[in-house]
Amino acid sequence: MFSSSKIKSVDFYRKIPRDLTEASLSGAGLSIIAALAIVFLFGMELNDYLTVSTTTSIVVDNSSDGDFLRIDFNISFPALSCEFASVDVSDVLGTNRLNVTKTIRKFSIDPHLRPTGAEFHSGPLPHYIKHGDEVDEETNEGSVALNSASFDKLSHQYQILVVNFYAPWCYWSTRLKASWEKAAKIIKQRYDPEVDGRILLAKVDCTEEVDLCRRNHIQGYPSIRIFRKGSDVRETHGHHEHESYYGDRDTDTLVKTMEDLVDSIPQEDKKIALEDKSNVTKRPAPLSGGCRIEGYVRVKKVPGNLIISARSGSHSFDASKMNMSHVISHLSFGKTVSPQVLNDVKRLIPYLGRSHDKLNGRSFINHRDLDANVTIEHYLQVVKTEVVTTKSSHDHRIIEEYEYTAHSSLAQSVYIPVAKFHFELSPMQVLVTEDSKSFSHFLTNVCAIIGGVFTVSILLISPLEHHFLFSFRNLPWISKIFSINCRLLGYWIQFFIIQLG
Repeated sequence: MFSSSKIKSVDFYRKIPRDLTEASLSGAGLSIIAALAIVFLFGMELNDYLTVSTTTSIVVDNSSDGDFLRIDFNISFPALSCEFASVDVSDVLGTNRLNVTKTIRKFSIDPHLRPTGAEFHSGPLPHYIKHGDEVDEETNEGSVALNSASFDKLSHQYQILVVNFYAPWCYWSTRLKASWEKAAKIIKQRYDPEVDGRILLAKVDCTEEVDLCRRNHIQGYPSIRIFRKGSDVRETHGHHEHESYYGDRDTDTLVKTMEDLVDSIPQEDKKIALEDKSNVTKRPAPLSGGCRIEGYVRVKKVPGNLIISARSGSHSFDASKMNMSHVISHLSFGKTVSPQVLNDVKRLIPYLGRSHDKLNGRSFINHRDLDANVTIEHYLQVVKTEVVTTKSSHDHRIIEEYEYTAHSSLAQSVYIPVAKFHFELSPMQVLVTEDSKSFSHFLTNVCAIIGGVFTVSILLISPLEHHFLFSFRNLPWISKIFSINCRLLGYWIQFFIIQLG
């Protein structure tokens, strides 16, 4: 058995009798300074332990969201009608999707971007519109030519006024002309405007009556509009309410359509024609000349284009009058990140999210200083950023978001002006990893701080009390310094190793 005396012989921390020690004013001052230094350094170490540090690296993109990327957008076009607004997607692999509608919503807006009604439903347009064969025939004028004054007068006079807004240079207007005049003549014979007064077919040359066509938001030729007395010709917030006809354009179909419209209005009934139950290929016309387009599309992760333009397989457009000015309310790539999650991550990485929606709130307006046929292009370079934490045993993905840089320009083109967003995804991604800190490392640093401060303070006490070196009573202090240095030498060495490493 080991006796207590033998065990005490291995004591590294032997005590010096109190009567061999002596307190001094300089020692007390240095002790206070040492205590303050320990508190300060402990606070700095605790702050460093609680502060989250990260490591940023560039790695090959190995996304978990597959081969497709979602693009969310909300863009307003003050001078593009919802009637012809089309969202197209293409890429370098040959993908070419025209007039995407499934995930897209349209709302008519006025020139000040204010909504003028409920959602605009364009519906599926027929792939082929039948025209008459009387193109080269000489036609007698059957429809009534209108100007601004006569349009207002006749629209209040007849229960139904059907107007063909056309342009003489337009191919589709030329194909419609013979059938329209022939149908107008037949309807005039069957429903005498002077006697019946329920329907009248008319026409407007938009190259001459520019203001009248602009007032009715005509952007494609020919546009057949159906106006109803008392309801469709009223103006509210600067727009007209009426319907557009999208059916076949041969004589027989036009005549049948007009008869269906008339059949819904009894001859003796002179009340306002509000609605009919006829099966006519028609839908509400846009309430104003602008359109807000919102929604999303899914594209392959290769260079491609998102194009918004006026498109129709049976209408012509005057490129010199097309204005693709737009205001981007929102444009982002990837999954939608909630503001709360983004704000939480910004506490970890302050610069994250600055370019997630870089074009938000930007306006791109063509004031026609560059003449006509101006296409507005945006070149977007997209990079994925992923934040990963390693606090648990397995890596945990906090957030995945795509940021992009944008360069925009206005360029003249010989084609129909468009708003074009060319995107290019980087094959690399930014990986931000949260560095974990162990509690044992923090505890070791605290011990090193305490031991280091005490060791330095003891080394400084001798020069301050140098007169003790020449007296016998200094021996207890020298013995005490030696003893404490032996105890704290290990912490002192460890402190410097940690600081250097």
